[in-house]
Amino acid sequence: MKKIDYKLFIAVLLIATFGIIMIYSASSIWAEYKFQDPFKFIKAQGMFFIVGIFLMYFLSKVDYHLYYKKANLILFGCFLLLLLVLIPGIGTIRNGSRSWFGIGGFGIQPSEFAKIGLIIYVAKYLSNNKKNMRDIKQGVLPIMSLILVFFGLIMLEPDFGTAMVIVLTLVVMIFISGVKMSFFIKLLMVGLIGIVGLIIVAPYRMARIVSFLNPWTDPLGSGFQIIQSLYAIGPGGLLGQGFLNSRQKHFYLPEPQTDFIFSIISEEFGFLGVLIVTSVFFFIFFRSLKISLKQNDLFGKYLAFGLSFGIIIQALLNLMVVVGIIPVTGVTLPFLSYGGSSLLVSMASVGIILSISRK
Repeated sequence: MKKIDYKLFIAVLLIATFGIIMIYSASSIWAEYKFQDPFKFIKAQGMFFIVGIFLMYFLSKVDYHLYYKKANLILFGCFLLLLLVLIPGIGTIRNGSRSWFGIGGFGIQPSEFAKIGLIIYVAKYLSNNKKNMRDIKQGVLPIMSLILVFFGLIMLEPDFGTAMVIVLTLVVMIFISGVKMSFFIKLLMVGLIGIVGLIIVAPYRMARIVSFLNPWTDPLGSGFQIIQSLYAIGPGGLLGQGFLNSRQKHFYLPEPQTDFIFSIISEEFGFLGVLIVTSVFFFIFFRSLKISLKQNDLFGKYLAFGLSFGIIIQALLNLMVVVGIIPVTGVTLPFLSYGGSSLLVSMASVGIILSISRK
């Protein structure tokens, strides 16, 4: 046993602390208008941040082999929560999705916790079936079927963004296990057909794609968020407008403390701020990846790899939405966006990676 990777630990604390500061900057105007309390969002996020620090430190001390032993139980718990949240009266609807458990004034999103549960289970499966992964029927199809079941449950909420983060993370984990490239080409084709099907079932997704290609086709509807986001990013320049000086947070960009907080960071701190934030994300990713590559234990290797890719894939999807590269997905920016479930899961993921770093 050795000490945890303190460089990774400190990097996460720094970016999460900056997230608290930016949530105040992005939300204070809206919070004061709606709740007569400019600190409404920062107080809630601050509480989760403190819990997250203790959770991350606690998990860094837990032997990660425990997750191997309890992987089936963890997966079943995640499955049960995803079923319960779909039941009217138990699950709470927010922004059109029944994806929350309402606990007092807070909301817990089980799909966020399913990320870790699935990564743990897939890491165990891959470590136990190393030889079988070259056989599509025996090795790949069973685990892909399980992933599809969870994808379906999350899409019933519906929460397309979280579902995509989970699927992309798990597919990358399966990819590094040695599966033939031809399988992923076929999977890509099936995925494209599936996306077309999802668009046909829910036409609002087509509206998002159209607004992504040309937001000005519906500037007050489906294109509104991306237009306001670009209006925030554009004036940022090299050094930005200055802390607390964002204009778009004044009721232009809807709820800027959540999915589009990076737009406010860009507006207030400019290109330099964007460069620093993205550099910290990539430092966290490469530090985590280095921990994975050093492991001799296959389970620890796959687990650290999956958790680190889960964070960076979610961050990349959020950033691509904010700058208009892909349609709006509703994915939060890890460590920075307002949201207790997202923050706790991100810090818990790092806690497990830190535990692996001690071996």
